[in-house]
Amino acid sequence: MKKYLLFTVFVSGMTTLAAELAAGRLIGNVFGTSNLVWASIIGLILIYLTLGYFLGGKWADANPTAGAMYRILAWGAFTIGLVPYIAGPVLRYAATAFEALSVGIMAGSFIAVLILFSVPITLLGAISPFAIRLSVDDPSKAGQVSGQIYAISTLGSFIGTFLPTLITIPTIGTAKTFLLFGLILLFVALAGLGRFASRAEMLKLIWMPVVLALVAILSAGQALKSNKGQVYETESAYNYIQVQEQNGYTLLRLNDGQGIHSIYHPDTLFFSGPWEEFSVGPFFYAGRKPSDVKHMAIIGMAAGTAARQANAIYPGIQIDGYELDPEIVEVGKKYFHTGDVPNLNVFIGDGRLNLDRSTVKYDIIAVDAYRPPYIPPHMTTQEFFTIIASHLTDDGVLTINVGSVPGDRRLIDGLATTIATIFPSIHIMDIPGSLNTMIFATMQPTTKENFAANLQTFSQDPNIHPLLVTTMTTTYANLKPGYETSTVYTDDLAPIEWIVNNMVVSFVFQGGLEFLQ
Repeated sequence: MKKYLLFTVFVSGMTTLAAELAAGRLIGNVFGTSNLVWASIIGLILIYLTLGYFLGGKWADANPTAGAMYRILAWGAFTIGLVPYIAGPVLRYAATAFEALSVGIMAGSFIAVLILFSVPITLLGAISPFAIRLSVDDPSKAGQVSGQIYAISTLGSFIGTFLPTLITIPTIGTAKTFLLFGLILLFVALAGLGRFASRAEMLKLIWMPVVLALVAILSAGQALKSNKGQVYETESAYNYIQVQEQNGYTLLRLNDGQGIHSIYHPDTLFFSGPWEEFSVGPFFYAGRKPSDVKHMAIIGMAAGTAARQANAIYPGIQIDGYELDPEIVEVGKKYFHTGDVPNLNVFIGDGRLNLDRSTVKYDIIAVDAYRPPYIPPHMTTQEFFTIIASHLTDDGVLTINVGSVPGDRRLIDGLATTIATIFPSIHIMDIPGSLNTMIFATMQPTTKENFAANLQTFSQDPNIHPLLVTTMTTTYANLKPGYETSTVYTDDLAPIEWIVNNMVVSFVFQGGLEFLQ
């Protein structure tokens, strides 16, 4: 019996952590994956486990039989498998609320989904103390037995941490991940009932896997979101990915869907957004011509909007796109025509790491990896911008797209302050009609007067692409006088989460939600 108990504890621990990771994706697909969301999920999971430990000890003392433990385990496994199918309608309702910017409905939906995990996680939490009670037959070895039980459970949790993220969610999706782990644990529970209680006890609960299978079959093919114009959705190891068609425009949205990460239209390249802004940075240098720009890097390439625009402005330019999520790259090829961009090389992986490994010197390095609340701290620091400077030509330019909220420019000020410790000139412009700000940093001293002179020259040259002239006009008209000196971010101390969380919470309570990118 002891060996099967240890196996049970292992599978139970694995399922508990798998459920927690899958819960993050299930909820994150609608509510985002900020650390505020994760803190809520982890915090409540710990509360549910705490309650489970307490109740499990009481139940084990009241009825110290294997049959009682495996019945609890069976109900925990069954309810784990049901979670995504019960949550589905709530999440779809919440997704619609996001479209309508209904904060009250979103908050209620978020709480409702989190409550769904209370029953299964509490029941799974009861298993370890129950197993200890059943395993201790010599009080002098109680410590050894409990240590062994918790060690095996933790080992299972370790396995359960990686399986959903690396294997099951990218291959079969979030709902089926819950179903798979729920069924595995359920069969362990049923086998335990048949082995240590009776065959009759097992047969009393044999309906559970049948119900789970029927629910899964009846729910097959349902989209997580059914927003207007949706043409495609998928889950990768990193994101929930959604493609929409609206008024002839193809839009890429990720996770909560608040923000357009890429955009495509067959008849235009100007989208009044941040993408085209990445191409104008070199013209803060006096007398710079488009033909001088040979090589560009885009960190956070997404589906390739900025790459398509840069290719039009700079014919023959070599573009290296750095993108963490390979599935987004595939979506870009299928729906955003990135395969039509000549001289585009795509590197999959972390942008900072891959850029650091590169041997190329770029005329433009574009960083498009920020959008509150998703800002990777390691791409905001002095060390990161030092890496960027080392990969720019002597007259190269760094351009960053960063979001803000009305009346709060702390993030912009902090980034500009940090960048200014390495780059001699900083230029900042706000994109009209959005919450996006572009930061331009040049390797040599530059002025807005240089930019104005280049714009005047290009406006009279028919060989210059109209997209460049239009974008430069917008840029110049919206340049800001400067920034307030703030904290220098380093790898050791970059309080990005604190700043961004405060920004987002304040913004939501003011009734706002939509960031452009």
